[in-house]
Amino acid sequence: QVQLVESGGGLVQPGGSLRLSCEASRSIFNYNVMRWYRQAPGKERELVAAITSGGTTNYAEFVKGRFTISRDNAKNTVYLQMNSLNPEETAVYYCNARKFSAATSRYYDYWGQGTQVTVSS
Repeated sequence: QVQLVESGGGLVQPGGSLRLSCEASRSIFNYNVMRWYRQAPGKERELVAAITSGGTTNYAEFVKGRFTISRDNAKNTVYLQMNSLNPEETAVYYCNARKFSAATSRYYDYWGQGTQVTVSS
């Protein structure tokens, strides 16, 4: 079972940038897709960005053009570069790893503990 550890969160002013990191305890190449989610107080968790093992990326409409997801397989790390942040994006950001098991024909999800991002002046 993989362990995921997020880092890079903190306090940033509106319009500022942060880069989040998600370090996995084992090779991320073994996972079909790595994703970033976020959850604001009182709201449901929502998908922010995803990157497949082949490098294909997808983004939520509300972050397109501002956020970039990337991966470094050698470091077992996924990144989320966030630019032009606004206060409504204050949330806990979570890393997720999803793997399909041919043996059970099921997907399995693994989560990190999250990192707090606060956008405020």
